[in-house]
Formats: sequence, structure tokens, C-alpha cells
Amino acid sequence: MISDARAAFLAGERPEEVLVYLAESAVSDVETLADRGEEVGNGVVLVLDAERGRRVAERAIGTDPMDLASRAMDTEGAIDLEAVTGVCPVVPDGADSGSAERPDVDGEGHALRYVFAFAEERKEDVGGIYAAGDVIHAYGVCECGTAYSDRWVADGT
Repeated sequence: MISDARAAFLAGERPEEVLVYLAESAVSDVETLADRGEEVGNGVVLVLDAERGRRVAERAIGTDPMDLASRAMDTEGAIDLEAVTGVCPVVPDGADSGSAERPDVDGEGHALRYVFAFAEERKEDVGGIYAAGDVIHAYGVCECGTAYSDRWVADGT
């Protein structure tokens, strides 16, 4: 079961907030963060107002989240923010790239390390996926260092 905050974010109901996932391996004191967020497997999910979320992500990731987005946007992968899993694009097709619950399944270190996500409200005039509803943009970094992105129409639209 996911938290109400994460469910509302994924439904596109919180466009003024961002979602940050930090793996236990990525931060020194995940327990303190867990007090402010939602524990998932080997990490924590935080749904925070946009400005605070960007600051938290920048401290944890070591780079501005929008710089991460720029680096990741040309490399498509798969990020599931309900299960908090990702499929690193450098993993061969059909291989399990690990998850928050089962990191390093393939022994190559391809579990999610960070995720920064935000919602963009529906823009009918833009067309494509943006005309279909609010769009969730997710930018992840794998344990191997690969940055990748995913986007989809929010569940609630």
C-alpha cells in the first residue's frame, strides 16, 4: 500500500509538489528521512513542495535536479513510482534490473539510487501525451551511474 501523498502525486493531484526517492545506499541517515516520508524497501519516498523537494534532491544527489533531468531526458528507461522500481537502459532486455525491495538482482548494481519526479499539467495545445492529461516526469539514477527518464499520463486524469 502506498501513502496517500504518493497516490495523490501519481494521480496528478499535486502539481505543486515533487517526489524524491532516495535509496538507503545513497544517503547516510535514511532513518531520519523515513520519519518525514514513506519507507519503501531499501529507501524512502518523499513528496514535498517543489522548492523544498528540489533542495532535498540537490543535497542528496549532489546536482541540481533540473541538471539531472537534462542529463537523463535523452536516455529512456522505465521507472515505476508505485513499486519504486526501475529498469536501467544498460541492462540487457529481459534481465531484472532490481528494485527497491531487491537491489542488485543481477549482481551488476542496477537498482534505483535516486528518483526526482514532477507533474506537468495537461496542455491540450501541445498535443501528444500532454493533451491526454497531466504528465508525470521521472528522472532516475541507477546504482551503476546511468541517468535515465520516463514519463506517462497520470492515473487520475
